Amino acid sequence: MTDSLSWDGGEVSQNDEQAFEKCRQAAEEGYAVAQFLLGRFYQKGEVVSQNEELAAEWYRRAAEQGHGEAQFILGLLYRKGRGVPQDDEEAVNWYHKAAEGGHVQAQCLLGVMYRRGRRVPRDDRRAAEWYRRAAEQNHRGAQFMMGWLYENGWGVPQDDTEAVRWYRLAAEDGYPAAQFNLGWMYENGRGVPQDDSQAAEWYRKAARQDHVGAKFNLNVIYRKNL
Repeated sequence: MTDSLSWDGGEVSQNDEQAFEKCRQAAEEGYAVAQFLLGRFYQKGEVVSQNEELAAEWYRRAAEQGHGEAQFILGLLYRKGRGVPQDDEEAVNWYHKAAEGGHVQAQCLLGVMYRRGRRVPRDDRRAAEWYRRAAEQNHRGAQFMMGWLYENGWGVPQDDTEAVRWYRLAAEDGYPAAQFNLGWMYENGRGVPQDDSQAAEWYRKAARQDHVGAKFNLNVIYRKNL
């Protein structure tokens, strides 16, 4: 570790210890980034002995100052009961704080939770809101989910054109499930003109990433057009 307060593993040197001490001093003086890093040190047992309770305490101090990653990790710790008592309500509370601050993983996780009714009442509308926020930050999985929600009319009005738009964003970024769904939309003329050539192109891209359904559908198109 160097004066940048980063550490990439390996043996602990005198410089590591000195940098840890600088981090500790900065954390005690109230610097949120240093508090977050100190939490990471204690969580992973880097430079110092692993201590989940101290990790949670330092993450909390950073989280209370609005540090998004600390808020998200604190939510995970409450969900798992690591360094703090297991508490789903507190976990969701910290996920919300992180998500409201723009933390894309927290936004996507809340989308999953509301869609599936995990630790919160199932609510497709709220799921769509959180997926949308993550999707607008170019989270591929959230873009795929927005396409899926629009295709099925869950939490949003049913709209094949919007479904295709979101699938395409994720597909063009290499997300295989979106490539498969976009191929299916072309094959079936949903939200786009029916086009077996375009369907095959997107199935082929997904198949190259070992998407089993894409391999099967691609074979069907080949046989259909013999």
